[in-house]
Amino acid sequence: MEVLQIQLLDDNHEYFKTEGMYYKEFPSLYNQIRSFAVFIVQKAPEQFKEINLLEQQVSEIIKNAIKHGNKCVPSKKIKVWYKFDEKEKEIKMIVQDEGQGFKKLEEWNDFFRKRQEALLSGDFEEMMKYVAFKTEQSDEEDGGNALCAAVEYWNICYGFNKSTRNKVVAIRKF
Repeated sequence: MEVLQIQLLDDNHEYFKTEGMYYKEFPSLYNQIRSFAVFIVQKAPEQFKEINLLEQQVSEIIKNAIKHGNKCVPSKKIKVWYKFDEKEKEIKMIVQDEGQGFKKLEEWNDFFRKRQEALLSGDFEEMMKYVAFKTEQSDEEDGGNALCAAVEYWNICYGFNKSTRNKVVAIRKF
């Protein structure tokens, strides 16, 4: 079984094209993350909602942009493009923050690969070494578990742009 990872994509990659997508900007208000997610998910057809999984995934992407990217500075904006394509049975979401980008992407991919290998081999002692991904900027609530879930949920792509690493694209096919 192939171990999934976060992709690093050229800024001009077709996945970052926004034509035909809804667009919305939000301030970096941590206490409004759920409201922002609900605003986006309301446009989704019922068959895409999967008993709140979509809302949870959208919330996590927005939360990462607000918390890690914009450091919860309310004057900083996150830009969100999204599309629910019933014909193609596909969801596409792009979120860009004003932060420094995901500098530890390669380290996270290595962490996730080792975690998945331990899980797939049934080596739970080894897996305990990979319970949480922490960096020097992490707080007590960080651990990378939402990112692990995102890589598995967004089954076509979960990737960042190469130049600044502050723009993520997430695509799921049903």
